[in-house]
Amino acid sequence: MALVLLGINHNTANVDFRERVAFPPEKVGDAIHRAGELPGVQELVIVSTCNRTEVYAYIDMGEGSPDPETPIAQELLLDQQQHLLHWLSEYHGLDQAELARCSYFHWREDVIRHLMRVACGLDSMVLGEPQILGQIKSAYAVSRELGAVSGALGRVFQEAFSIAKEVRTDTAIGENPVSVAYAAVSLAEQIFSDLGSLNALLIGAGRTIELVARHLTEKGVRKIVVANRTLQNAVELGEKFGAEGVLLSDIPEQLIKADIVVSSTNSQLPLLGKGAVESAIKKRRHKPMLLVDLAVPRDIEPQVGDIADAYLYSVDDIRDVIEDNVKSRAVAAEQASSIIERGVAEFIRQMRSLNAVHTLRSFREKAETIRDAEVQKALRALEKGGDAQAVMESLARGLTNKLIHSPSVQMKKASADGRDDLLMLTRELYELDQQVLVMPLLPPEDETDLSDDS
Repeated sequence: MALVLLGINHNTANVDFRERVAFPPEKVGDAIHRAGELPGVQELVIVSTCNRTEVYAYIDMGEGSPDPETPIAQELLLDQQQHLLHWLSEYHGLDQAELARCSYFHWREDVIRHLMRVACGLDSMVLGEPQILGQIKSAYAVSRELGAVSGALGRVFQEAFSIAKEVRTDTAIGENPVSVAYAAVSLAEQIFSDLGSLNALLIGAGRTIELVARHLTEKGVRKIVVANRTLQNAVELGEKFGAEGVLLSDIPEQLIKADIVVSSTNSQLPLLGKGAVESAIKKRRHKPMLLVDLAVPRDIEPQVGDIADAYLYSVDDIRDVIEDNVKSRAVAAEQASSIIERGVAEFIRQMRSLNAVHTLRSFREKAETIRDAEVQKALRALEKGGDAQAVMESLARGLTNKLIHSPSVQMKKASADGRDDLLMLTRELYELDQQVLVMPLLPPEDETDLSDDS
């Protein structure tokens, strides 16, 4: 058996190619079913997001399950890589050679390490972003519902979730914002004690404003208004978050109600001047207003910052916060990497201990079979009137002889073959003293042969 992973992400492929390899939610079940028919696939999880598509699988390596370090195993793993590449390229109608150039393939502990790094946000476009953990959990849940994951691969994912939780708890990897949108909302949290009672005015309808709207919604902001040059774009964006869409000409009216103003447009001239903000502040009876200008060129005149009760921050102010936070996350990432390496080592140790379960079960079953046979023999002897002490001694002697017979034969054979390592292992297993008598390969020469010729 072997863990394998085939994937592409934002480091290996551009967004156009990632879109072509992605699995829409409604197709994941079908994809899992089809991939599950590939040779050797026992368990399967497909993780598909805007930044990555990864296929995790637990593979049957065939009879004997060769050591993954052997040439035979390496060849089998390369075959599995080709199977997965061929399937993924066929499923999406892609050129297999092009897919191969953009993909990566891991196996064994590298799969575990990679999954843990992804779950902790260390492999994300934005270092430490928390959304990926939820996406991985959702992907795992889908595979569980379909019966596509249970044993070894399931344990890998559970361990990754546990490590991600430890990283989030014990490091600052996700505490500080590293996007201008999130940083703007974080700034609002620092200035206002309760975002849930506030109104927000967002100017623009691009990606940055959409992210701001999402973060504000998640923080429970009471009401959001989106103002844009094109009303339809404002309305469409507003509908995603239960917000109202208005025109730029409606800003003066909306400004009076706004506690938070975030602007990000492509306008070449300021959209908000000192006079408009000053008038709104007076009508608000000097209730504080936070204004965050994320545009370049700026949407809000710098003089607005001179108004009492108007707190203006530019994109440069936000970037200073982000740079500090990136440095903080970099330190946390080093701590997270240490936790992950410890987690990988511990998980490998646990898996190796499970490898002994079958052998231990067989060992116990054989010993119990010998015991039962000897007990039945002793009971028959007692039923025939045999002396109890003699029967017990015979039982003990029979048990001892039969239990040590096979090991004794194998140890003699190992000794004859020069397998001192097996003899040392036997001493370790049975906790014997570690002194081993190593017989010379040739008899010693006669002492008279060592004297000088005379």
